[in-house]
Amino acid sequence: MKGFTDRNQLLAKMRDGQCCDWDIIIVGGGITGAGVLREATRRGYKALLLEQQDFSWGTSSRSSKMVHGGLRYLAAGDLKLTKESVEERERLLNEAPGLVDRIAFYFTFRKGLFPGRLAVTIILAIYDFLAGIRDHRFIKTAELLQRFKGLNDTNLKGASYYTDAMVDDSRLVLRVLQDSMADGGQALNYTKVQKLLIEKDKVCGVVIDDPQTSQPIQLRASVVVNATGAWADRLRNAVNSEKRIRPLRGSHIIFPKRLYPVSDVMTFLHQDDKRGIYVYPWEGTTVLGTTDLDHDEDLDIEASISNQETDYLLRGFNHQFPNNKLTTADILSTWAGVRPVIGSEKSKDPSKERRDHAVWSDSGLITVSGGKLTTFRLIALDALAAAQDMLPTPKSFNDDRIFITPCISPNALLPENPNWAQRLLGRYGATAKALLSESTAQEHQSIGDTDFSLAECRWAIKYEGVQHLDDLLLRRTRLGMCLENGGAEIYPVLEALFKSERQWDSQQWEAELNRYKAIWQDYYSLPQTSEE
Repeated sequence: MKGFTDRNQLLAKMRDGQCCDWDIIIVGGGITGAGVLREATRRGYKALLLEQQDFSWGTSSRSSKMVHGGLRYLAAGDLKLTKESVEERERLLNEAPGLVDRIAFYFTFRKGLFPGRLAVTIILAIYDFLAGIRDHRFIKTAELLQRFKGLNDTNLKGASYYTDAMVDDSRLVLRVLQDSMADGGQALNYTKVQKLLIEKDKVCGVVIDDPQTSQPIQLRASVVVNATGAWADRLRNAVNSEKRIRPLRGSHIIFPKRLYPVSDVMTFLHQDDKRGIYVYPWEGTTVLGTTDLDHDEDLDIEASISNQETDYLLRGFNHQFPNNKLTTADILSTWAGVRPVIGSEKSKDPSKERRDHAVWSDSGLITVSGGKLTTFRLIALDALAAAQDMLPTPKSFNDDRIFITPCISPNALLPENPNWAQRLLGRYGATAKALLSESTAQEHQSIGDTDFSLAECRWAIKYEGVQHLDDLLLRRTRLGMCLENGGAEIYPVLEALFKSERQWDSQQWEAELNRYKAIWQDYYSLPQTSEE
């Protein structure tokens, strides 16, 4: 299978009364929903995923991009979550190099600040033991200052070095979906579930709006999985009024690499509240984050950074790097994601809430929420375990790898540029070769300081369910976040691609461009209005 589900074709069949019966219907197109689809299809279930916006539109495109074992959770005594996380991190590193890549972390120490060197060294020793590796060590101040130029040396006492991993979170979702659909799963974006279908007090399917006719279509299933993340309570309320989700917002700012280039991750404690803040490289830029605040706004409106969060992050950076001070004028773009944390009590410090997941079974509805990006496979398995008694006997399988392994090496794929070839194989798997063959050599060139290419843009437009320009610039690629002015420099060439591959006329292009500019300005730029 070369591309994603043929959306128009599947909806037409549903409209005609075909393809309306499923073993599992999954509501939610983030990493949790994608993971459930992946594990369901490998077990032979007839599975359908439905997403009301675009795939990875919510939290799963707005994380900190880290595939980590949860060092903080180990420090809090959560050994089980940490062990699961480091094992899954190593699995992802082994299965998807080029998509998930190991990166160095430096945790700085300053005199008088907790935690100190001894405590962190003990924690890292346990961390490495759980992962089956040994790569932590102490870094002296002089070496640290060489690696992070302009770092404030007041009371600086070196740093601990260790490794975790980085990922393009949205591409992780897309890769999992791609391999799920190659194994027979189906997935539709921009398809809203209006309500659950309930008969005899049991959930037996969903009702969707036909995007073309606006008429309801009933889809039946043995099990419905609610994987809507921060929205989980809303869908679950049809069968259980209990509120369990505490939405927490984490915001980040992106600035050009030239202003402060880094190749590793540095963690420092913010001078105001002693929370850990990261400075790290991502897709040819430098990122600063994150915040951790209650998000009390409408979940149907995209989350965005506040003036207070922007100021907080800039003050933290400028305190650490007084010779490299940044202002709002230096910011390329921003993003804010809403974490679906299983809440305990609102009075509790958001940063102290547990990050593990939970699964609830309510009359044929399996709700799964919370958890970490790193452990999405385990979360999916727990959801399927809860649904086991309502499903047919699964088929047996021997290969439990998350991803379909490409049958080609980076050197064979692109001998002149094996590093980029590895990136393509990690991000596109078995379709990487076709992606290159369906594009020109000129389209293989990197765009700006990123590793993204027009070849990837062409492929996404043709085969990856792109419905809008923002799907392409904010999720299939991240060019809208990593280029000046939301990627304005490539608008002309993208217009040509959409017109040739999707037969958009000039009027449709202008409408999509205006839609994208509004989204970028409101949710990926700085706040436009003053806040009280």
